[in-house]
Amino acid sequence: MANLKTKSSAQTAKKSNATAGRKPATKSLYSKADLEEIFRRFSIQRPEPKGELEHVNPFTLVVAVALSAQATDVGVNKATRALFAIADTPQKMLDLGEDSIREYIKTIGLYRNKAKNVVALSEKLIADFGGEVPRTREELVTLPGVGRKTANVVLSMAFGQATLAVDTHIFRIANRLLLAPGKTPDEVEQRLLKLIPDQYLYHAHHWLILHGRYCCKARKPECERCVIADLCRSPEKIWDIPAPLVELPQQNIGAETAG
Repeated sequence: MANLKTKSSAQTAKKSNATAGRKPATKSLYSKADLEEIFRRFSIQRPEPKGELEHVNPFTLVVAVALSAQATDVGVNKATRALFAIADTPQKMLDLGEDSIREYIKTIGLYRNKAKNVVALSEKLIADFGGEVPRTREELVTLPGVGRKTANVVLSMAFGQATLAVDTHIFRIANRLLLAPGKTPDEVEQRLLKLIPDQYLYHAHHWLILHGRYCCKARKPECERCVIADLCRSPEKIWDIPAPLVELPQQNIGAETAG
């Protein structure tokens, strides 16, 4: 029987203070068997995790993810439903024009600059890619408003490629759990790609985001609800017994991966 381990807030704070001066971990503390089991459990808990941004084709997905920077998916969806109904290709977006695009997305943060990027993105797709969204990260990041994380989301959701877009949740989880500690999102991404078992890589991005959003929360991890509590190596852990391994209701991920 697993040992029950709970800590008071004072104990947790004391441990945090005691470890504050230690040199940060630079490698994963998990064995290959541990990693297989962690992602096996995630796969049972959420067999088919889904993205939340609404889109009708790869082009509208690129636009939606680019618009989602510093905005909620709900807010982006409200703004883009009407926009994508009349402009679902680069040429239609250019025909609509920057002023009109601004009117559609004016409820989204940074909408003026984003409208410019949508126009510039559409122009580049037509000029350099025949109006089609490219299928490589190297080409995607040449588009205005598209960074590595956005490119990874598009490659995964539009083209079914196994990629890892390291957002704030994944970056936090990778470091907090000492799963793939790193100082930058790119460093964490490269380490995770080497560690995650191939058969689980396609959905790993979604699983880690959802785990960080709904269980291993930023302010207060809910360890008693965690299905990997017994495997977790985090010094912040306050519970050793894994939660029941059952499939959860569908929870769509948010695209906090733009940029």
